[in-house]
Amino acid sequence: MEFLKKGKQGTAVIELQQILRELDYNISVTGVFDTDTYKTVRNFQSSHLDIHGVPLEVDGKVGDITWWALKNPRTKIVGGVIDYTVMPPAGAGGTSIGRSALQFAINELRSGAGEVGGNNMGPSVKKYLQPSGVPEGSSWCAAFISWCFLQAAGGDRKAMPFRYTAGARNIYNQYKQKGWSFDGNSDLPQPGDIVAWWRVSMPSGLGHIGIVHHYADGFIYTIEGNKAANVAGFSYVKTRLDKLLGYGRVQ
Repeated sequence: MEFLKKGKQGTAVIELQQILRELDYNISVTGVFDTDTYKTVRNFQSSHLDIHGVPLEVDGKVGDITWWALKNPRTKIVGGVIDYTVMPPAGAGGTSIGRSALQFAINELRSGAGEVGGNNMGPSVKKYLQPSGVPEGSSWCAAFISWCFLQAAGGDRKAMPFRYTAGARNIYNQYKQKGWSFDGNSDLPQPGDIVAWWRVSMPSGLGHIGIVHHYADGFIYTIEGNKAANVAGFSYVKTRLDKLLGYGRVQ
C-alpha cells in the first residue's frame, strides 16, 4: 500500500479516511491528509496492534504496518459464559420469523463465519453482501441481518419482512415506517428482535445493527456481524446502551 503522511492527497487518502469512518472515527472524507486525519491516525495507532501483537508506533504516518492494522482491526471473539449457540426457550418470546432468523444467526456463529483475509473480506462477508449489490470490503452488519431474515423467508426476497439492504439504519427505518420499532422501555426485547445504533454521529446516517438473542436480568444478549472479525455474541446492560436508535420486532 502507498505510504501516507500529513500533506498527502489522493485516492489512497480517501480509502484511509473511509476505513477510519467505518471504524467509528468521526472524520470527513476529503482526500487530503490534513491535521484531523493525522490526529485520527494517531488515535487509531494508540489502541491497535500490528500483525505480531505489538502496539503500533504512534507517529501519525500510515505505512505497511499501520495499513495492515487498519485492514485487520478486529480480533475474533470466542464464546464466554452465555451460550449463544443455543436457541432461547419459547417462553422468552419472539415472533416465528424473528426466531427463525435468529436460528440462522446462531448457525453462522456456530460455523465460525466471519472475515477472512482482511477487514470486511472473505467468503462469508461476500455471501451476506452479494444480494444487496454491495461489494466485498463494505460494512456487513446489516447485510448479515438481512441474510438471516432472507433464509427465514425461505430464500424468497419478496417474502422477507423488509427489503434486503447493507444499511443498518435502512433496516431500522423500514421497521419504524411499518410501526414495528420500539424503545425497549414499555416492551422488553425478545429473541429475533433487531437492535440498532447510530455511529460516528447522529446526522452521519451510519449505523450498526444486531439481532437479539435474549433479554434477562437487565442484560441484552445479541448476535452481531462486523463488530468483531467473526459473527459473535455480545452482552449489554440495557440501561447503559450507548448510541441506541431503538429496537424492532416483525408483527
